[in-house]
Amino acid sequence: MEKTTATPFAKPLYVMLKPASSHCNMACEYCYYLEKKHLYEDGNHHLMSDEMLEYFTKEYIEAQTMDSVLFTWHGGEPLMRPLDFYKKAMALQRKYACGRHIDNVLQTNGILLTDEWCEFLAQNHWLVGISIDGTQDMHDHYRHTASGKPSWEQVMHGIELLKKHHVEWNAMAVVNDYNVEHPLEFYHFFKEIGCQYLQFTPIVERIVKTKEGSRLASLRNREDELGFKAEDYELASLTDNDDKLARLRTDTALSNSSITPEQWGNFLCTIFDEWVRHDVGHIFVEIFDCTLANWVGVAPGICAYGKECGHAGVMEYNGDVYSCDHFVFPEYKLGNVMEKSLIEMLYGEKQQAFSRLKHASLPRQCKECDMEFACHGECPKNRFEVDRYGEWGLNYLCRGYYQFYTHVAPAMDFMKRELQAGRAPANIMRAL
Repeated sequence: MEKTTATPFAKPLYVMLKPASSHCNMACEYCYYLEKKHLYEDGNHHLMSDEMLEYFTKEYIEAQTMDSVLFTWHGGEPLMRPLDFYKKAMALQRKYACGRHIDNVLQTNGILLTDEWCEFLAQNHWLVGISIDGTQDMHDHYRHTASGKPSWEQVMHGIELLKKHHVEWNAMAVVNDYNVEHPLEFYHFFKEIGCQYLQFTPIVERIVKTKEGSRLASLRNREDELGFKAEDYELASLTDNDDKLARLRTDTALSNSSITPEQWGNFLCTIFDEWVRHDVGHIFVEIFDCTLANWVGVAPGICAYGKECGHAGVMEYNGDVYSCDHFVFPEYKLGNVMEKSLIEMLYGEKQQAFSRLKHASLPRQCKECDMEFACHGECPKNRFEVDRYGEWGLNYLCRGYYQFYTHVAPAMDFMKRELQAGRAPANIMRAL
């Protein structure tokens, strides 16, 4: 079918690419993406073809209404594709750029990095995100190679190669039940290795068993058991406290690596107290930046802390597009890029409803909360608890977030006043 790329939406359109699908050279015990192999039946050949790469590149660039275009390469492990694949990607970006500025971001476990890879990344100004969970003991607790061996030393070697070739990099650290108990040791490690940009991702995963072989729960995966379709409870009034809605507080178990709300709150408060006294303006911690953004009324850079989500879709190796990286389930599939345009899918009613639902489905406790503006209920994937009024949809980590936001409120108020006066938020370090 003929597809149009005209759009009235003057905002960036983001799609995270999975060029090697869920393929990975590691087998981290808490990984949420390895099991996505069950979505497809064609064995181990889940690799993006050159034809799909070119088709997507052309469509993605043409769909943009801004002068800048961002390509995000994710996995699995995107370096399971050879360097030549990414050289082709760069050539295609230049071919279809039409004067636009193009950036590339790569999220990797770092094990496959070499001098040749880092030379390519440096020459083409790619930003690299490295997945590392802290010290050797913390990291190797859950992050093993596919053969079951520790991986920290190989990841650190990859980081040293990035530094050697002056590649810009940041760290994405998963916070699990093990490292969450050592916040200062965790934070000091990243300072010691020269990390200036740090993102925390808390582990909250519910375990189920499905006939397809997957084990992680989707918010919709109990439709058959509950006896009604997902759209029924999506559009229902949560204030009705219907028995079926109440049952959506699933009795599925949390994974062993998941953290508790109290652990999350203590972890964030402890690191914030260290950061706010010594590192404001020198080390950038994503959740602290997002908190300050919400405090001053600016949209945060991460959808989890925004009022709405759904601004960044995900495309699998075969062109299937999903609503979000944490919602790669059949029920959240928007279509295939060979059959629908990216604009149809990402600006279509199904994705817009997904986006609006984040705020619309907040339970009463959230709507009454004096800190709702700071978290907006966080990621919908974690909203499976019942609030104090019996309404479903409270974030599992709510107590931890509330502890954090009330703890940092005086500091955020100070930094907000500094920004409004045209001064640096880092002045808080002198004030403290």
